[in-house]
Amino acid sequence: MSGRAFDFGSLFAPGPAPAAGRFSGFPRYNFVGGHNDPDAVPVDDLIAAASSVLAREGRTLATYGLQSGPQGYRPLREFICRKVAARGEIQCGPDDILVTSGSLQGLDLVNEVLLQPGDTVLTEQLTYGGALTRLARKGVEVVGIPLDEEGLRVDALRATLEELRRRGVRPKFLYTIPTVQNPTGAIMGLERRRAVLAAAAEYDIAIFEDECYADLVWSGERPPALRALDTDGRVVHIGSFSKSIAPALRTGYVVADWPVMSRLLACKSDGGSAALEQMVLAEFCARHFDAHVETLNQGLQVKLQALVDALGEQFGTAAEFTVPPGGIFLWLTLPAEVDTAALAPKALAEGIAYNPGPEWSTDAAPARHSLRLCFAHPSVEAIRDGVARLAEVCRRETGVPERIANVDRS
Repeated sequence: MSGRAFDFGSLFAPGPAPAAGRFSGFPRYNFVGGHNDPDAVPVDDLIAAASSVLAREGRTLATYGLQSGPQGYRPLREFICRKVAARGEIQCGPDDILVTSGSLQGLDLVNEVLLQPGDTVLTEQLTYGGALTRLARKGVEVVGIPLDEEGLRVDALRATLEELRRRGVRPKFLYTIPTVQNPTGAIMGLERRRAVLAAAAEYDIAIFEDECYADLVWSGERPPALRALDTDGRVVHIGSFSKSIAPALRTGYVVADWPVMSRLLACKSDGGSAALEQMVLAEFCARHFDAHVETLNQGLQVKLQALVDALGEQFGTAAEFTVPPGGIFLWLTLPAEVDTAALAPKALAEGIAYNPGPEWSTDAAPARHSLRLCFAHPSVEAIRDGVARLAEVCRRETGVPERIANVDRS
């Protein structure tokens, strides 16, 4: 707009977040973010749930918090209690649940309540990029703990805690994703979970458990949540409906004891998370959640297999990965010649988007050759075509892979 000369630049508060770019649509081959399968969104059942709950309780939208108070729509909190008990063996009541605007708000609230600049937080060395950016904005020191095929390594955790103790540092908490770890997909076994809790008790630290992907386990079997095994109230637990129902509904939750919950409520000054989404979810989930998740997981397995097959065909042995037992991501490592951050803009110019490994690591160097692919949103055809295009770009720019589609093109 011409004639608008006022300069806000000198007024912006300093901070680590750069200016955002304008949205120009999704790339043709979109392997980024936590998007889910559009064909799996239960549209008809959500329409029916919306009609039913609005006809019955629509007038309660006239008040903040409906008639359930600031912790969220009570029928949804009651369903969450049943869900986390059935799937993660967590025993809790509705007053132990806070409904949030996605699990990201849960992350922000816990960080706000517990952290101040200069604190130390432990995470898995490979972890959720959104958690890392939020911790950076809080000005805390993040210490990454190495993983193996079962997730967080307890020996490395204990060694780190002992070193920090020698330095007189007590971490505020350990942030961990034990069930379908992001980005690796690992599931921590029962004995290791107990060992993590024992280490936390010995060194007197809290645990922040993120289970946003825990409903997406192909077998339907998983160990109890850390929160379920916790005997002294040191675990705060978050979850989400973004991956099991739909990301755009922006509905997550925190499970915490009242001393923490009361502080979270004091900081959650937004008038309550969107009520209509909560009402519709409660109505839908009470009738359809388990059947829907089973169908969703079957479809995700088909897409994962398409991705695995395409990588084998196009990259061969140049692509190293472990097939995850659930979730929506595949963590992939390429040879040393490939810098995935440098390759990303070249791929994007060809319509291919992926998450470079350094964005998901506390230490950029070891993840330099890795990338995260989300297989949930693209169609099977787009997965195949996208991987083929990615292989072509990668070979052109780096020489990797030497062979594509089992044909020597040199």
